[in-house]
Amino acid sequence: MSKSIKDMGWDELVPGAALFSFDQAVESVLSQTNPEDRAYAETNSKNLYVGDWRVMKPVWNTELCIDCQNCWIYCPDSAVISRNKEIQGIDYTHCKGCGICVEVCPTNPKSLMMFNETEKNELALTKWPLKKEKGEK
Repeated sequence: MSKSIKDMGWDELVPGAALFSFDQAVESVLSQTNPEDRAYAETNSKNLYVGDWRVMKPVWNTELCIDCQNCWIYCPDSAVISRNKEIQGIDYTHCKGCGICVEVCPTNPKSLMMFNETEKNELALTKWPLKKEKGEK
């Protein structure tokens, strides 16, 4: 009988094993399913606190967000909080700092950016870049 992934030590995992976010195949309706109704795998950080090992964190700038929901759809751990198609914030208890939300953000500048875990969000917001015009690098 094999142990639960939660009972294994770091050295007991099978090298190359995939830690899936969901227990079953993800259907396209996932984007219409609230996080609390999703079928999470036991390896998903939704079931565990992961904030203490995060090094970088996403900071959300409400002024730039267009509520496109890309970050909410693509977050593997449902750490982006959204209700009624409006982003509400980041759940830092379950965010592992992977940066996927930042990568899929379409705004210019991005409404989500990665900052050091120890930096206060208020200070991070003062460091936001300005909009890049066409042709600017």
